[in-house]
Amino acid sequence: MNFSSTINPKVIDLLESTYLKSNFPLVEIGDYIRLGILIQEGNKERTQSCRGVIISKKNQGINLSIVVRYSLQGIGVERTFLVHSPRITTIEILKRSRVRRAKLYYLRSRSGKSTRLKTRFTN
Repeated sequence: MNFSSTINPKVIDLLESTYLKSNFPLVEIGDYIRLGILIQEGNKERTQSCRGVIISKKNQGINLSIVVRYSLQGIGVERTFLVHSPRITTIEILKRSRVRRAKLYYLRSRSGKSTRLKTRFTN
């Protein structure tokens, strides 16, 4: 007997909806964002911020994840974040960009001014 076939999907959605964060903005591919991440050092917790561009996004309800690319000491770093994780404290959109792709993986091979994206102006 398959366990997933015995549970009603509506029950799963209801359970997941209690853990969804509603105070975060709707992020899209190409947005330049600032993330506040809870970091634990020893027995203390602090908030560390990182700024980067969203190069990928997976929409899966509570499993909504984004891949953020940023530069750390001159080296490109990509990290995957679960948006509804309790470790993410803040998401702030600094700039929106106009993109024509669903995944911006081509930014991996670029550096310097060629990584700039066109700014999107909303009315």
